[in-house]
Amino acid sequence: MKNKWNKYYNSNVEVSTRPSDVLFFNQHLLPKNGDALDLACGFGLNAICLAENRLQVTAWDISELALEKLSIHSKQLNLKVCCEVRDVLKHPPQPNTFDVIVVSKFLDRKLIKNIKKSIKSNGLIFYQTFTKNRIDKSGPKNPDYQLDENELLRFFSDWKLIFYKEEGVTGDLKNGFRNQAMIISQKNKL
Repeated sequence: MKNKWNKYYNSNVEVSTRPSDVLFFNQHLLPKNGDALDLACGFGLNAICLAENRLQVTAWDISELALEKLSIHSKQLNLKVCCEVRDVLKHPPQPNTFDVIVVSKFLDRKLIKNIKKSIKSNGLIFYQTFTKNRIDKSGPKNPDYQLDENELLRFFSDWKLIFYKEEGVTGDLKNGFRNQAMIISQKNKL
């Protein structure tokens, strides 16, 4: 798995210039301080955004190549991001560790329970990933890495819903948020 992602990040992959939509358009919901995790961070644009919002940021990815690029980028911007090569399936986050977790374009259902436990009381999850109900072939081909309809909403049904969007194939398919779902939820006080 590690070799696959190092090869991907070493290719001429097109890199976005901004964080995932779920974070970019909802930065105003972030706490004024706290510990944040960009899980399966890739090039770490979410981590950069979290650091720009004055959070203490940890970025995990299985690819050391992606993390090297993130480390260079964050230093160029004078931002502190703690980069760690980590297989999150073998070493998931510990309980009650983070105030904010951002997950973008990554899905392993076995990890959801650990992610939920690792967020502190009143903490937030910003999650955006691919769906099965889509208008084109973008994203992962393996259906194991695609959400069923409203599945992301069900993962966090016991939390306070702040924001949810999943447009699927409804309406004018040339417009809107397609091929993905996104959620922001807050962990209820314990």
